[in-house]
Amino acid sequence: MSAGVRFSSVGKRFGEHWVFRDLSLSLPGGGTTAIVGESGCGKTTLLQLVNGVLRPTAGRVEVFGEAVPREGIETFRRRIGYAVQGAGLFPHMTVRENVTLLARLKRWTGDAIEARFDELLDEMGLEAGLAGQYPVQLSGGQQQRVGLCRALMLRPDMLLLDEPFSAVDPITRESLYDQFLHAREHEGVDTLLVTHDMGEAVRLAGHLVILGPGGVHQSGATEDVLAQPANDYVARLLATRAGPT
Repeated sequence: MSAGVRFSSVGKRFGEHWVFRDLSLSLPGGGTTAIVGESGCGKTTLLQLVNGVLRPTAGRVEVFGEAVPREGIETFRRRIGYAVQGAGLFPHMTVRENVTLLARLKRWTGDAIEARFDELLDEMGLEAGLAGQYPVQLSGGQQQRVGLCRALMLRPDMLLLDEPFSAVDPITRESLYDQFLHAREHEGVDTLLVTHDMGEAVRLAGHLVILGPGGVHQSGATEDVLAQPANDYVARLLATRAGPT
């Protein structure tokens, strides 16, 4: 399988603190990769290097077969959807306005916007009657689904998810998992998921990257990591996994 994202000898430093150094990693396209690890190990930093929010201190990051550009970055980012913990919805905008914002900025026709909006609501199991409501009127699970709709609105080539399910209760989370898997299969979008929850990673991803002290501890197909943890650190993370996979 071809690489969807490639990190070549990448280092990232904030002030005098190196988050990681000399990190080389290829992530496959065509599915979901989960980046798993404890807080502070650099998961979100990796995600932000992919969409150019952060620049590497050293090394090279390639997405879509080319280095993340320094010019034309907004055009590049429109190929990437992004959803975060807590949904990040604009509180003064309705559901329809939040989801369709980028399409309106790109001057899609009204008919194209409405067709795509309706399609996404259906994919994420949201009722059409929510279109005119504001984020404060939605449950946490509904907010996260709307956030995913917004991230998918422009039919991106890649979807970045930064702990998007961690702020909701376990029962709602299970429903969100099902809706995400349905939408990802329908959209066919390459996905990078950042999470500290190993059970979530195993449930949703076909490829795992385990980050920890010193950088990448293991990267491989989910079934291979489960069958043969590379070291004690990976084995301990796997032991936190609860429930059926």
